[in-house]
Formats: sequence, structure tokens, C-alpha cells
Amino acid sequence: MTISTQGLALYHFESCPYCQKVRRAVAELGLDLELRDIRKNPDFQDEKVAATGKTQVPCLRIEKSDGVTWLYESDAVVDYLKAL
Repeated sequence: MTISTQGLALYHFESCPYCQKVRRAVAELGLDLELRDIRKNPDFQDEKVAATGKTQVPCLRIEKSDGVTWLYESDAVVDYLKAL
């Protein structure tokens, strides 16, 4: 059974230790998750800040039929992904 990650995107950057923790969990869980590197593409940071007012990463954007949620804190993101 494949876990659906449709509507999910992780805002991160390569050298951030908290981002590395989340990316490691993504790999361990075998998830195909869209990664949006805010340093390689500043537009990703701009859209996140416009939506949330925060520059913090990692941040998981969760898009569902009833709207978009932005989840911060690496432990919270990992827990969310483990619960999929």
C-alpha cells in the first residue's frame, strides 16, 4: 500500500539540522514528498512568509479540500508524517 503524500510539501534548506531530521524521517518512511528548498528557490520562502509571516523551517504545507495548514517544528512534522 502506498502512502499518499499528495498536497504535502516540505519547506527546508540543505544545511538546517532540523530539516535534516525531517528529511531523514521522510527517507526512513519511504515517502515521496515534494521538497521546496528555500535557498535554491527564494520564491518558496516568499510564498511561505506571505502565507504565515514566519521564516522558520522546516515547515510542512498540508493542503486538503478544506484549506491549507502550515505545520512547524521538526518533531511535530515527523509525528504527522509517521501518522500518515
